[in-house]
Amino acid sequence: MNRKVLGIIMAGGKGERLYPLTKERSKPAVPFGGKYRIADFVLSNFVNSGIFSIYVLVQYLSQSLIEYLRSSWRGSGLTRDQFITAVPPQMRLGEMWYRGTADAVRQNLNLIHDFNPEVVAIFGADHIYRMDINQMLKFHEENHADITVAAVPVPLREAKHFGILQVDSKNRVIGFEEKPKEPKPIPQDPSHTYASMGNYLFNSNTLLKALNIETQTDSEMDFGRSILPVIHKQCRVFAYDFPSQHLPGIKSYEDKAYWRDVGSIEAFWQSHMDLLGPRPKLDLTNPSWPIRSGLYDGPPLKASDAELKETITGEGCLLGKCLLERSILGRGVIIHDHCNIEESIIMDYTEIKPGTKLKRVIIDRYNVIPAQETIGLDLQTDSKRFYVDSSGIVVIPRGPSRL
Repeated sequence: MNRKVLGIIMAGGKGERLYPLTKERSKPAVPFGGKYRIADFVLSNFVNSGIFSIYVLVQYLSQSLIEYLRSSWRGSGLTRDQFITAVPPQMRLGEMWYRGTADAVRQNLNLIHDFNPEVVAIFGADHIYRMDINQMLKFHEENHADITVAAVPVPLREAKHFGILQVDSKNRVIGFEEKPKEPKPIPQDPSHTYASMGNYLFNSNTLLKALNIETQTDSEMDFGRSILPVIHKQCRVFAYDFPSQHLPGIKSYEDKAYWRDVGSIEAFWQSHMDLLGPRPKLDLTNPSWPIRSGLYDGPPLKASDAELKETITGEGCLLGKCLLERSILGRGVIIHDHCNIEESIIMDYTEIKPGTKLKRVIIDRYNVIPAQETIGLDLQTDSKRFYVDSSGIVVIPRGPSRL
């Protein structure tokens, strides 16, 4: 791929269904997997694909993500075309926030004009997946596409949760419906339909044309709801079959089309469980396609007679005589003696005092859980003290920073 590509990452989402994890941060800034933030996945996909010119459009509760990008994703390189820059709303078109994904790009057209790319890669920042964007770019070129939409097959019964692409036998998009009741199946697979992943490649001239489309409402301008249903009739729009990629280093037991929208507490928890066990659906131990994250300057893990079963621990954890089963610990977590923790996510710098029992609990950063506490085993009691999700997962919001 020798074409000049500009990456634009949409990282402004509120993440309302992830509350209270998004009480003080945007969804892409939420910690994930013991050492990452959700945004690390899309950023790693760009960098691993050799795309180093990246603007990250931020909006709601953006300070956490801006600080994380500054400290962990220093984007300056050897040339002017190597950068990772956070861009808050500039309000160039009036005093208004971003009103959808397409409006966010439209409000920052000056960035595209100044960079003058041939292709603009517009990707979301709130999904967990690994993707070689170069393979999507190759597909885009081979089909002489004006726009390419990354797509993943989903069962017909699940189509009501997604924007659905209708395609012909050559994967050219001939229709688009948002959360349809009767979706059109993939021609080669009548039991599945194509869901948009919210990742797009636009030829620059096509993008400028698309952003001039008159929408039915002034309240929101979104690529999925506003642009695609119109533009596919005017341009060559293709669906890129995400499972067709050949990702370097992927294991035979992994879900080769792993892509999760961790937009709800249950989905966030389940995606963590997918990392565990000897044959995880998503195996992060892949040196050929690493997910990069911020550096940690603390000590390594120290365990004293701890028993760990299908558990991931971050750097700097201090574990006493405790039992951890199918759980994920962030960095600098302290767990004292006689604790029993099962199917839980414990984020950075949390301390669990002696004798505590946890089951299906998510604890945000900087918390101290008192001794002999029991959480997750009696939801009726828990609901009087904590946030209990409809899925039965107990969530404890971020505590006061001690650092």
